[in-house]
Amino acid sequence: MLTPLGRLDKYAASENVFNRQMVARSLLDTLREVCDDERDCIAVLERISRLADDSEPTVRAELMEQVPHIALFCQENRPSIPYAFSKYLLPIVVRYLADQNNQVRKTSQAALLALLEQELIERFDVETKVCPVLIELTAPDSNDDVKTEAVAIMCRMAPMVGKDITERLILPRFCEMCCDCRMFHVRKVCAANFGDICSVVGQQATEEMLLPRFFQLCSDNVWGVRKACAECFMAVSCATCQEIRRTKLSALFINLISDPSRWVRQAAFQSLGPFISTFANPSSSGQYFKEESKSSEDRPVEDQNRICNQDVPGEGQMRSEAVPSDLSVSNSSVKLENMLEDDAVEAFRSSSDEISIPVDSSLLCTLSSEFHQEATSHENDKTPGNYQSALQPEFGTSSQDSAPLDQELYNSFHFWRTPLPEIDLDIELQEDSGKSPSSERAEEALEVPVSGSPNITMATRKELEEMIENLEPHIDDPDVKAQVEVLSAALRASSLDAHEEVIGIDQTQELQEEQGIKELPNCNISQEESVPLISESVENVDATPHYVHSSADVSSSSDFSPDQERRPKVQDIVPQALLDQYLSMTDPSRAQTVDTEIAKHCAYSLPGVALTLGRQNWHCLRETYETLASDMQWKVRRTLAFSIHELAVILGDQLTAADLVPIFNGFLKDLDEVRIGVLKHLHDFLKLLHIDKRREYLYQLQEFLVTDNSRNWRFRAELAEQLILLLELYSPRDVYDYLRPIALNLCADKVSSVRWISYKLVSEMVKKLHMATPPNFGVDLIHELVENFGRCPKWSGRQAFVFVCQTVIEDDCLPMDQFAVHLMPHLLTLANDRVPNVRVLLAKTLRQTLLEKECFLTSAGCHQEAVEQTVMALQMDRDSDVKYFASIHPASTKLSEDAMSTASSTY
Repeated sequence: MLTPLGRLDKYAASENVFNRQMVARSLLDTLREVCDDERDCIAVLERISRLADDSEPTVRAELMEQVPHIALFCQENRPSIPYAFSKYLLPIVVRYLADQNNQVRKTSQAALLALLEQELIERFDVETKVCPVLIELTAPDSNDDVKTEAVAIMCRMAPMVGKDITERLILPRFCEMCCDCRMFHVRKVCAANFGDICSVVGQQATEEMLLPRFFQLCSDNVWGVRKACAECFMAVSCATCQEIRRTKLSALFINLISDPSRWVRQAAFQSLGPFISTFANPSSSGQYFKEESKSSEDRPVEDQNRICNQDVPGEGQMRSEAVPSDLSVSNSSVKLENMLEDDAVEAFRSSSDEISIPVDSSLLCTLSSEFHQEATSHENDKTPGNYQSALQPEFGTSSQDSAPLDQELYNSFHFWRTPLPEIDLDIELQEDSGKSPSSERAEEALEVPVSGSPNITMATRKELEEMIENLEPHIDDPDVKAQVEVLSAALRASSLDAHEEVIGIDQTQELQEEQGIKELPNCNISQEESVPLISESVENVDATPHYVHSSADVSSSSDFSPDQERRPKVQDIVPQALLDQYLSMTDPSRAQTVDTEIAKHCAYSLPGVALTLGRQNWHCLRETYETLASDMQWKVRRTLAFSIHELAVILGDQLTAADLVPIFNGFLKDLDEVRIGVLKHLHDFLKLLHIDKRREYLYQLQEFLVTDNSRNWRFRAELAEQLILLLELYSPRDVYDYLRPIALNLCADKVSSVRWISYKLVSEMVKKLHMATPPNFGVDLIHELVENFGRCPKWSGRQAFVFVCQTVIEDDCLPMDQFAVHLMPHLLTLANDRVPNVRVLLAKTLRQTLLEKECFLTSAGCHQEAVEQTVMALQMDRDSDVKYFASIHPASTKLSEDAMSTASSTY
């Protein structure tokens, strides 16, 4: 009989190719047979080196497929065969990288990457044996195919070998390959892997060495190279500083978006959202992530102040010293606190005493839009006779910029105001006198005319009209069309502002006399001290604390006016040109000229873009989100449905209630493919809502039981999973009235997977209702289980009752004494059930679950005896399966697993 080495020699020398292939496949087995003898192991490895010279490519390819497994074996047996891999195997792998046969090269490349990934190649070998060969293969005179493959290997191995080796050995040759003028395939490979190289070498090397090459690749003559650049743009952006990202990369990306090639534009638009997300900044997005997993409440006060300062860049912070010393404030105290409401927001709380400040009418100015809206929203709570001032200084205002400030306040293109209360403008013009006094006071007290403001408005309207006329010849361009729409909206707002100002000029003096605002003759306020803006809060404010919210909180009120919707989509987080291009992805013309799936890509990246902009800039995305939510393609709506809970976390509860809840309600009535996205995260979304809003969905949960396709059982299974999580959000009364019928319905589902989850749901429901005070709902639920399932005429219902009892016992949902009183008597009566499947499950439940509970054995007393008698009766049952499960000990070998599988089959 041949020894392993003899057999190896015999077949390795065979002229039959299949015999030599068999030898290559059996090398690992041969090594295992001789692993005890070091000399035999070395002999096998030497024969591997000879086999590597085989002239048949299939033999060499088969050998290379076995090399990673042999290398792992050598690593495990390193003490007996040291340096075996480095001496015998690695040279073969490296040599095959330049093999003439394509299949051999591919297998050697895969083997090399596998060895690097498993860290089987020493660092010294990488530097001295692998990298020099790859650099040689990428030389200018190298074979074209080999060069392209070698560049790809260099790029893919860079993350595995680390920054040091990559910078010293790979990066210089990579930069050369990016400028390969002869082979566009090489440049394409470099462009496709550019992001990986940037992430390995870090920011400094990226900005100094790689970015110039990247700019060249983005303007390459071959569209495939430019497309590859667009696809890796986000990774490149992550490796650069914010300044370069904003000044250079954004302009470069705009060029790719407007590329002549449709495929380049398509890739660029797909990468647009991820690229915008690289501009995310905690100070602007309001989202902080810490390794300690601390919540925002744990943030120091200084950080909260800093966030407030950065979240609302256009608004100054409220300070007690902002109140001029010449103004007398009697019996009052102003306290500044740091309030945490969704994100860090500064809140101004006044004491219960009233603040009465006589103010010169010339000091009344138009407030910023945020505080104006906040004051208007509280107007119904104001009562005459109480006066309270809300002081809000403009951030960084000085005597030099106070002059243009008045003009900016009346520029409708930059600011928006609360509209007139009547919606129909025609009726409003006819019935000016019918306006409510409170509305007039709110608007006119804020909009005291500044000299020349009507002329400014007329000039602005004239400029807007000229701009629209100049852009109309190019209306076919989607970007131009979007600009025309914004300008038209601004023009309409300007017309509305002019009407408001005419009314304000006629009635301001009369309102001031009615409201008791008198001139203060001795109030000498310098231009530097005139920073505080006195709002209409001076009029009719009760003594309740008044909060100044951030722009994010203010814009989240539930009743948005048309003027607010026309607010310019301008922000300073990301370059405006990038945001404009992103917003244009919902334009129907984009689907025709770029990609039919472009709306889906827009929807997919929208939460990331929203997080980047922060909730204070949600107005920029609101219209786009609503457009996507009503898109004709269900895949677009499905994408939004799966991410709406994440967007709710970003926006906070107020914006969620105002903007997301209506869209969420629409998704609930959509196709099943869309509804499943909402259902999978139902708990995550509802927990963010106010309790009153959350209770409204109790009436709609029943609708999830109805699906377009009755065979869609996974939909009902997901509903059961979500109901388990929803139990904590609702009161025992709500659980009993609304969730209980759904749970009992699911327990009788036709599909067993749905029923199993429903048993867990019912047991958790029993636990919650029993812990409530008083536990009447829990007792009623148990009685209903007994009536509907324990005494069900169908055997499947009675079996479901046993399953529920088993789950209640396993999860300790009821104290054992309560279980013995309410459920055990009805459970034991099923020992005489005429269906063996019910008795089998009962035997399992009693023998393997109930009798194994220590608390039952110690506290049940007389009930324990009844259980043991029932088990003994089941052991004498006429059915062999019932006897088997009633007699078996649960700890005996794997019999308990067999019992579970048998229960599943009988179920």
